[in-house]
Formats: sequence, structure tokens, C-alpha cells
Amino acid sequence: MSSLVPLCMIKTVRRIFACRSGNFGLLTAILITPLVGAAGMAIDFSHALEIRTQLFDAADAAAVGAVAEKSSAVTQAMAMPADGSISVGESEARKLFTGQMSGEAASLPIDLSVTVTRNLNKVTSNIAFKTSIPTTFMAIFGKTSIEVSGTASAEYQTASFMDFYILIDNTPSMGVGATAADVTKMQANTSDSCAFACHDIASGNKSYYNLAKSLGVTMRIDTVRQATQQLTTTAKSTRVTSNQFRMGVYTFGTKAEDAKLTTISDPTYDLDQVRSYTDAVDLMTIPSQGYNSDQTTSFDSALTQMNTIITTPGSGNTSADPQKILFFVADGVGDSYKPSTCTKKTTGGRCQEPIDTSFCAPLKARGVKIAVLYTTYLPLPKNSWYNTWISPFQSQIPAKMAECASPGLYFEVTPTDGIADAMRALFLRVIRQPRLTS
Repeated sequence: MSSLVPLCMIKTVRRIFACRSGNFGLLTAILITPLVGAAGMAIDFSHALEIRTQLFDAADAAAVGAVAEKSSAVTQAMAMPADGSISVGESEARKLFTGQMSGEAASLPIDLSVTVTRNLNKVTSNIAFKTSIPTTFMAIFGKTSIEVSGTASAEYQTASFMDFYILIDNTPSMGVGATAADVTKMQANTSDSCAFACHDIASGNKSYYNLAKSLGVTMRIDTVRQATQQLTTTAKSTRVTSNQFRMGVYTFGTKAEDAKLTTISDPTYDLDQVRSYTDAVDLMTIPSQGYNSDQTTSFDSALTQMNTIITTPGSGNTSADPQKILFFVADGVGDSYKPSTCTKKTTGGRCQEPIDTSFCAPLKARGVKIAVLYTTYLPLPKNSWYNTWISPFQSQIPAKMAECASPGLYFEVTPTDGIADAMRALFLRVIRQPRLTS
């Protein structure tokens, strides 16, 4: 029995476990260390979690802020000739991250990795952080710190570079009163109840154009000119960089006897200049009433000529490779000499018809987007010419104008609805359209 545990010791242990009077104190003594350790661990982990949340919030703010629309990174990306890293964005992200630190987090040694890059039309930021948070209670068990790490990323799709070619219908039909009130005023002050302010040179100061001016009548061409000028202001305030948008302005000609596509302003980044030059947009003059049987509105010719002026469309990823947009503003009724190809009945070869969309197709086939603002052709029920030739296809005019437009880029507006607001809305629709980059 010498090798066995002494019998007296065995009996003593049995008495201890059999005793009910002092177990609580004994168990407390036995469990106190793991209980304190567990509580301390919870406190340390809770503290670490709090700092971790602050670090993640800082990383999110830095990632998003570095590629915000007006950030230095996006501005630099728009000016870059090729893809690559954006150093100014990385510096900005670090500053944003540090600026979010407070309390204990501000004094921690944080390993921070930041990359901001441009790839095609996307600017991407990636933030990675790592640090060690000192413990208090867990140090008793030899665990002196808790490692915390995380990542955050954000992406911004840069706006496209675009060239806008604004084609304005300034033919005699755009001399109609801009509103129903303007139409009524013209009809009440003309012997033949004419709603059109024809710019008839032969009549001199007695022309209906001058009459409209003296009466304070606003013509449709006036509203379109003003709206185009306001559009340059919208483009200037919307662009991210000074070379994002170019604009050029064109009309159907200054005088009917030499009707041809006329350049008011060549495409330029100087939008203030475009605005100034657009002052010259006015109603096409005619040498006399009924000149050339009033065949002065050839959409076919204007669109064909625009197709030669607009250069090859690009991806829009850089200023050297811009997208091409034809911004077409018209009332949708053609009036030209087309004796054999007119889509409606003719008289002596004179063709009055809704726009022939076959002349829109070649532009779209090349990748040119056509944004159409249809200025509603107002009915003139007191006018016999209108009742005979235009009224029969009045309902088809907006459908044909919509057919000419690229998908999603058609807008109809009456002058009373606000042409300037409509042009702005259409412009914003163009620049915000999603696009494929590969």
C-alpha cells in the first residue's frame, strides 16, 4: 500500500466534496480567474470593435471622397490621355482618412494602403488599413494587442467627352408666333390673318417680321435662339473640365435665295463664344412673298450636309476621342422641291411632309447620336394653306421626329412649356445616358 495515496488523504478529499457549508466560497476561488479573464476579454474586444468601426467609417469616407464628382482625382482623370494611377487622388484619400481619426484612433500606428486609378471611363479608389490595438485585461494572459484590418472601395464613372452640333431650323415656318397669344396677335393685326412673321425683304419696314417686332410678338425662332444660348450656360456649369464639351451651331441659311447649311459657330470649348455668336441666329429672309413657291425647308439637305461636317464619333473616354451628338431643333415639317420622292402629295413638285427619317439613318449608322427637340407645330385652323396641306398629317409629325431621334433622346415641347427648360432637360439626358466602354 506504500505506493498508493494514503488513506487519510482520500478521506479528507471526500469530506471536502461532501461538505455543503463552504462550496460557494471554494467555487468562487476556483472560478475567479477565468471569470475575470472572460470579462476582461469582452471589454478589450468591445474596445477594439469600437475603434475598428471608426477605421471602417474613415476608409469608406476616404474611398468615396477621393472619387467624388468634383474631386481632384476625377478632374485629373478627365484630363489624362491614357489609363493609369492618379497620385493626387491617393494624396486626397489619405488626407480624408486621417481627417476622420479622433481619440485613441488618431494616435495608433496605422498601415494605410491607397490606390486611385483610371480605367477607361471609371475612376476607382481602394483603401486598405491595418493596425494593432493595445489590450488591458488580456495582457494578463500574454495577449498585448488585437489586430484589426479592413478594406473599402468606391467607383465613379466619369462623364463622357462630347461634341454637340446644334442644328436650328430657322426657315420661315419658325416665324410663327411662339405662343397661342402671339399667333392671335399676329392674326388680328394682318389683313390676311397671317400668323407668320415672314421676313420679306421686298416689303421693307412693312414686312410681317417687322410688324411682329413692333407688336412685341415673340416668334418661335426667338425662343429657340434664347434657349440655345441658355444651353451653353448649362453646359458650362455641368462640365467637369473645360475640355469636356465642344459646341457648334448651324442653321438652314440666312436667306432663301442661297439656302444652305450655315455655320454660326464652329465647334469650340469656348462656350461663352458660342453664346455670343448665337446672337446671329435669326429667321431666314425671303426676297419676296411666295419666293420659290415657299420651298425653303429641306431637312434632307441639312441632314445630309451635317453628315459630312460631323467627324467620326469616338468612345467619349478622352477629349481626343469624343462622342458626337447632333442636337436637332425643328418643328418637323419639311417644305422643299421633291417631285418624285415626297412621302405626301405634291403640287408642282413642292413637297410638304413630316421629316423624312431616311436622312437621319446614315448619321445614326455611323454612331452619331441624334437628340431631337420637336417644337410642336401649332395648328392654324384659320389658315387655308395649313388646312389643305399640313392638317392631314399633323398627327404624324411628332412620331416622325421621334423616329429620327436616337433611343431615349426625343423631347417634344410647346413654347408655353418652356423651350429653354426642354433643351436643358434633353441635354442632361444626353450626358447622363449609360454607355458601353468595351
